Amino acid sequence: MGRLDGKVAVITGAASGIGRASAVRFATEGAAVVVADLNPRGGEETVAECKRAGAQAVFQRVDVINEADIKAAVDRAVAEFGKLDVIFNNAGLAGAVGKIEETTADNWDRTFAILLRAVFFGMKYAVPEMRKAGGGSIISTASIAGLRGGAGPHAYSAAKAAVINLTRSVALEVGKDRIRVNCICPGGINTPLIYNNVPGGFEVADQFLKSIQPIPRAGGPADIAAMAAFLASDDAEWITGTAMVVDGGLTAGTMVFGQRPIGETPPGGFMGPSFEQKPK
Repeated sequence: MGRLDGKVAVITGAASGIGRASAVRFATEGAAVVVADLNPRGGEETVAECKRAGAQAVFQRVDVINEADIKAAVDRAVAEFGKLDVIFNNAGLAGAVGKIEETTADNWDRTFAILLRAVFFGMKYAVPEMRKAGGGSIISTASIAGLRGGAGPHAYSAAKAAVINLTRSVALEVGKDRIRVNCICPGGINTPLIYNNVPGGFEVADQFLKSIQPIPRAGGPADIAAMAAFLASDDAEWITGTAMVVDGGLTAGTMVFGQRPIGETPPGGFMGPSFEQKPK
């Protein structure tokens, strides 16, 4: 028996990193999963891992900037598996980087579209289906960067702060429908989004990340997947409107996460999805 037996979940950004780890964890716990991502190759690899865990899974190509794509992912869950119990609005990227005076409006807006507007779309289309199912769990990836300054680029930090407050606001609206709305605030998680941008790659990023919080190891996708699985499960049925911090204690004291592991602050621009980045 798994904690998610009989549940149906949509997970965005599930082709790699936290999303893939969460999809596989959900599958291991008994859920049927719609793997939603812009990256077909990575998405199908995630589906294969879910199936090896003994679960049903399908890939749905989703560009989270597009409202219709997110609606289609929810519709796919209902069409394939009969209902929707869980949505994990996880897709993300670093987005606009660089000094505030060098940040373009287009890069700012695109960052908010991916990190915040997509979460709104996920909530918008999940709620009606969860009402039909008698309740459900909406989970979104926020960040410790949304809790305090110095933990991420400007647009990223602002968007993640908005995700946290949107979580609280929507939780108040849909609690009567037995729909729970929570977000997760990861700390330093060694995913391709980070290590693909660090000279030396995974090992260098790992050494840096494990040095910046009380628990002396870097966070991994599985750490966030474990929290997501808990929030998706009935074990969390009395938890809503929360921002669950999973950071190895990073926010408990002095924080240096605002420094890049190697080199200077990146030049102005836009950091896209991890699968489009070349390892350094």
